[in-house]
Amino acid sequence: MQIKPLGDRVIIKALEEEQISKSGIVLPDTADKEKPEQGEVIAAGPGKRLDNGEIAPLSVKVGDKVVFRKYSADEIKINDEEVLVVSESDIVGIIE
Repeated sequence: MQIKPLGDRVIIKALEEEQISKSGIVLPDTADKEKPEQGEVIAAGPGKRLDNGEIAPLSVKVGDKVVFRKYSADEIKINDEEVLVVSESDIVGIIE
């Protein structure tokens, strides 16, 4: 099953990163809940519909690695894999 997001929504596969303190201790996921998340865009909608009816294209594309607000994503399961649905406005930036 594939999914095509509508509007300005983006489907993201989360990138899990282990956080290690300066002294070499691995920090659990619960250590810093307010930190933005990172992921890779696996699908993107056509863009946001403007008041005049035109569609403004998204700033991100499939394959981009992005940083987004932690609590902004909706989790869904596709092909037994959990992915995140995020509005483009909740994406903080593209990792280069």
